[in-house]
Amino acid sequence: MNKADLIVGVQWGDEGKGKIVDMMAENYDVVCRSGGGHNAGHTIWVDGIRYALHLVPSGILHPNTVNIIGNGVVVNPEVLIGEMAQFENLEGRLFISNRAHLNLSHHSLIDQAKERMKGDKAIGTTGKGIGPAYADKISRSGRRMCELKDPEKLCSNLMNDFNDNAPYFEALGIEIPSEERVLADLKRYSQILSPYITDTTKLLWQQMDEGKKVLLEGAQGTLLDIDHGTYPYVTSSSTVSAGACIGLGLSPKAIGEVVGIVKAYTTRVGNGAFPTEDLGDEGNKMCEIGKEFGTTTGRRRRTGWFDAVSVRYASRLDGVDKYALMKLDVLDGFEKVKICKAYRYKGEEIDYVPTDLENAEPIYEEMPGWESIKGVSSYDALPANARAYIERIEALTGVKVGFISTSPERKDTIVR
Repeated sequence: MNKADLIVGVQWGDEGKGKIVDMMAENYDVVCRSGGGHNAGHTIWVDGIRYALHLVPSGILHPNTVNIIGNGVVVNPEVLIGEMAQFENLEGRLFISNRAHLNLSHHSLIDQAKERMKGDKAIGTTGKGIGPAYADKISRSGRRMCELKDPEKLCSNLMNDFNDNAPYFEALGIEIPSEERVLADLKRYSQILSPYITDTTKLLWQQMDEGKKVLLEGAQGTLLDIDHGTYPYVTSSSTVSAGACIGLGLSPKAIGEVVGIVKAYTTRVGNGAFPTEDLGDEGNKMCEIGKEFGTTTGRRRRTGWFDAVSVRYASRLDGVDKYALMKLDVLDGFEKVKICKAYRYKGEEIDYVPTDLENAEPIYEEMPGWESIKGVSSYDALPANARAYIERIEALTGVKVGFISTSPERKDTIVR
């Protein structure tokens, strides 16, 4: 049986996973999403055309690739239907787990209401209902994709849920939707999505038993993991590589090569610790050149220097075999570039990630910058200073760089 290769983000998300998944997908038969929801956006540029994907796996741009949305994903039917409309001939190419949980309109209302109530202590979520949908799942009161095949029964169950939680909705200022409106929406979702809903675990096992090549596409980043990230400023799912097993129904023995996606600098959306954040001109420059605005929300991303300490930590959690280093071209023209090699924490120098990361200060190395790498197609053709920067990242993290992105375009990627 073939093993499934895995792509995982090893920072706070937005590392550029979509481009690498899209580039690698042409060599795979199956591409799978295992967790998260439409709070995660993957951007892919092909021949100057921008594709923004939130729920549909990034392999969808390859006509012969099967795409699976796994049981670990929380699915907003409205968003998924809108996203599917970008593409033709999806039957036989897109499959949705019957065990995946539904993320419905009331989940986003709850999410947004809770964020407002927290004020300056808000997590900084996208407000897309991901947390409340996972909360329902964990409390065993969630609704699954398989239930869409009987919209009348699902509607009745949802109305009972709403009525049972009426005081909760009232406290949050959320109006319970009418049964007529809920049923109408569910019938439309059922009509469009039912042909794609199936037992994807069984399907994936079958594909692997037949020797098909499988690629697992991680969402968000390791430092946002519910257990191992910068809690409580994290997402509501497991974003480490092991989470892909749970989110698709695979055993750890089924995982092959793990490719970690890292940006050549660091970004973060929302609140939470960010030791290498640069609030000055250089941070603004990285943000503007790198177009660091969220695919899902359009929010400006916080921007700063490469943090080798947190990347090394995340890489160990994920079992990363090699990196894809993204957006190196964004650093073109900087006189100096910086790498955080350690933290100053409680008066000592440390090389690990503490639970109270907000109290850690970065200890930087400065290196000379370079002019331009945009579109460079071989490692040896990179400027010497750019190669030195890459090799220092390798030395500090203990992981080799296998891919180097030199522009947003699919073709502009160096393979070492």
